[in-house]
Formats: sequence, C-alpha cells, structure tokens
Amino acid sequence: MNTSPIPPSADEPRWLTAEEQRVWRSYIEAATLLEDHLDRQLQRDAGMPHVYYGLLVKLAESPRRRLRMTELARYAKITRSRLSHAIARLEKNGWVRREDCPSDKRGQFAILTDEGYEVLRRTAPGHVDAVRQAVFDRLTPEQQKSLGEIMRIVAEGLQPSEAGADLPWLR
Repeated sequence: MNTSPIPPSADEPRWLTAEEQRVWRSYIEAATLLEDHLDRQLQRDAGMPHVYYGLLVKLAESPRRRLRMTELARYAKITRSRLSHAIARLEKNGWVRREDCPSDKRGQFAILTDEGYEVLRRTAPGHVDAVRQAVFDRLTPEQQKSLGEIMRIVAEGLQPSEAGADLPWLR
C-alpha cells in the first residue's frame, strides 16, 4: 500500500507500509522526547546538555581520564568542530583541559579534571534515575533485551567500515 502523499512514478521508491510508518514515527517521537527529557534533567542538575555529559562519562571511563580528541569525536559521533566547541565550553567550566599529544604535533588529548569528575559524580545519580524512569521502568526485561538487540543491529548497519566513509568525526 502506498502511504506517500506523492503520486507514484515509474521509478517508484519502496514506500513504508502503514505499519512501518507507525513504527518509524513512534521511534522518532520517542527519541526526540527522550533526548529532550535527558537534556532538561542535565541542564537543571549540572548546567550541561546531554552530549557534554556523554563526553565527561567517556573521559571518566578512559585510562588516566584522558582520550585523544579524534577518539572522543568518534565515540560521540560528532564532527571535530562540534567536539572542539564542546570541549572549549567544558574547559571554561574547569571540567576538562586539553593537552598536546607528544607523538603527534597535530593531536590533542582531552583530560577530565578533578572538578569535572566531581561534577560527574554528583550528576550521575540523577541522570541514571532519569534514564531508568524514562526507559527501563516502562519495559519488561524481555522488551529491554529486544530493544538492546534492535538498537545494536541498527547501529552496526549505520557504522560504515570502508575507508573514506563520510563519518561525522572525520569532518
């Protein structure tokens, strides 16, 4: 069944079925609402957006709380320019500092400061509670497992492995 408002043509795309359209729109609505919910919680509790929190978490989990900027961009799935802007804001707050890479004159490390670690330690319980209330408390264990499997399959399918792929962290 063609659910598109566009009339069919000779080169007819494979339109979404009514059920696929319902699933897709439900996903978009949930993803948008969830990101907004987490952003509001983190802005209220720590004065930072969700993406900044994710950067602090990744640094906290890294050896010596430091990571190459290129690796941090790859983890966050953001452009190097956006990462640089985020790190500048985190530096201004005293939560992160940059350090030149001794083996690569163009490379830099982002390093989580003690102050940044403390902000993360104070903020994490509220963030985990927000995630739990928004997602996990609403799903059965079977639904949680299915959601994890589905998101892993989608993520793996979208992560190109070929050289020269157009990836945000390479821009």
